[in-house]
Amino acid sequence: MLKAKSLSKVAVPPSLIHNPSPANIQSTRLALHVSEDGSSCWLYIASGCQIYKLQVALDDSLVSEGKDSLLIPVHRQVMNSFMVNRCPHRSEIQSMVLAETESTCNSMLGTVDSYGHLIVSKLDTNGEDVERLTYSVLPRDCGIGESGWAGLCFNPIQLSTAAVARSFCKTIDVYDQDIHVRTLCTLLYPTSLSFMQSSRYGNESSILAVTEGCQLSIWDLRMKENGGCLQRICGSLGDVFYTVCSSSTGNIAVGGADRTVTIYDPRRWASLSRWVNCSKYEITGLAFSSVDSNHIYIQGVDYEVFCGDWKRNSKVFSFRGDSNWLGFSKCQNSDVVGGWCDSGSIFVANVVAEEGETTM
Repeated sequence: MLKAKSLSKVAVPPSLIHNPSPANIQSTRLALHVSEDGSSCWLYIASGCQIYKLQVALDDSLVSEGKDSLLIPVHRQVMNSFMVNRCPHRSEIQSMVLAETESTCNSMLGTVDSYGHLIVSKLDTNGEDVERLTYSVLPRDCGIGESGWAGLCFNPIQLSTAAVARSFCKTIDVYDQDIHVRTLCTLLYPTSLSFMQSSRYGNESSILAVTEGCQLSIWDLRMKENGGCLQRICGSLGDVFYTVCSSSTGNIAVGGADRTVTIYDPRRWASLSRWVNCSKYEITGLAFSSVDSNHIYIQGVDYEVFCGDWKRNSKVFSFRGDSNWLGFSKCQNSDVVGGWCDSGSIFVANVVAEEGETTM
């Protein structure tokens, strides 16, 4: 069982961001990075064409619970904040991803704007070298096409590989650094994408999960037949999948307008669990726990983020924002979860396993 070690609420300084840009329903404009000593957390947020960086303390505090296991945050001050000095995008940033691996001392911060322009920067373990531009990739149509939502994900095994999804174009472009590898064409508008993190596929993960309309499509970058599409799983007709994520065990989770989280086993492409109506409104963010893969974090458009056991279909705890979400993210290798609201408030939860519990 998991428990929240701390829950902090901080306000973005008005001098840093006065009026954040609205973005899309998919809240993918926040990235988290925990310091080496675990005492603080760096948050990267994107508004308009710029990226901003804030530091928040992760001190232990007594977490109070309200009705229905709703956590009450502790108000804190931002330790440090500034605008990242980096070549800005020419249109609104739609997605931001911070990828890090245990085998290397570097991590990659990538952003993609509404035209599909990708900018990637390299960070060291302290997140200090973000101001150094690593590479930039223009979209295949050089940005003259229709603008709209764009998504980004890195290959967790090989950080040089990135996939960029563009909604209106119905395409997914795969890059090896700044070299275009191939283009995948979806049937419907893509809304989320994620490389699978399972060791079943050897040392290299080439399997990409994409939500498009009411379908979950699985793509193998090594395959040429059928355009690279390996499998299609259809959900409730008329509903839209907004988010997809994968766990270290290889399971895939999807959620969307049907307010249901479905866990799939890629060995049989069959449903392991369906948590029906677990959220009051549409689900736009999902993240498996790094401490216990049987738990998952779920974010909905009703300002709520909650942690639940997907095998038992039970909620463990939750916290609520004070306005619409502009960003939602979880640290890749730890259970530090954050959400950014358009009111300027940022909520950061540090989650650990209860003492005496064994995790998988």
